[in-house]
Amino acid sequence: MLAVAAYGADIGLTILYGLLVGLPTAALAGPIFATWIAPRISLPAESPIARQLEGDSAQEMPGFGISLFTVLIPVILMLLASAANITLDSASRVRLALHFVGHPIVALLLALLFSFWSLGRARRFTREEVLKFCNDCLGPTATILLVIGAGGGFNQVLVQSGVGRAIADMALGSQASPLILGWIVAALIRVATGSATVAMTTAAGIVAPIAVATPGTNAELLVLATGAGSLVLSHVNDAGFWLIKEFFNMTVPETLKTWTVAETIIGVAGLGFTMLLSFAL
Repeated sequence: MLAVAAYGADIGLTILYGLLVGLPTAALAGPIFATWIAPRISLPAESPIARQLEGDSAQEMPGFGISLFTVLIPVILMLLASAANITLDSASRVRLALHFVGHPIVALLLALLFSFWSLGRARRFTREEVLKFCNDCLGPTATILLVIGAGGGFNQVLVQSGVGRAIADMALGSQASPLILGWIVAALIRVATGSATVAMTTAAGIVAPIAVATPGTNAELLVLATGAGSLVLSHVNDAGFWLIKEFFNMTVPETLKTWTVAETIIGVAGLGFTMLLSFAL
């Protein structure tokens, strides 16, 4: 969402292109890589943290279909809004309505309200229990907002110090593709800070003026390239690295061989498929 806003991209097209790029990327980093690495890694049979997170098996759980539909509601609404912008007249009431419900904030709000029923009341949770679940989510949300704010502050430091302008001038002089530049800048910041959010926020702030000055730049693909760069080489300065390590009860070398490599495959393959898509558009 941050990169979409920074680059002025259409969120519906970004999601559509993201599916085209993400599916083969996920196949490479998921089952294909897992098939190769699994025989080479021997993990303990049990994980203490996973045991702590086990829920009550007696509680009625939502089905796969309703769970997937609840998660995809914002995606569906935003895709409908993008389709309406392309196919319907600007004065159409249907287009205006779809544009409203397809706005990211409205779409997420509608999905949240629907989840109160599909994952709450339909599962026989009381109103008080649903409210407790919402309150429990506020802590992690505050942390996410703090990281996003830190990323924006770091980006502003780079801009005000002249680093962003120096990178922009160098990129314009080298005639480098904004897609590759966005990936490189995001990857460097990711390795240095360990945060994908900070990497994407900062890279978007630096590369956005370059994209504006470069004719023919596809904003939606630029979002994907920047996002791919922000995922490479997750290592010991990344909180997610330690979460995966502890959850699967792995050693640091095992986590580097599995999680770090998988994240790097996502970043490199994501850029590769994004470049291929750019040639086809």
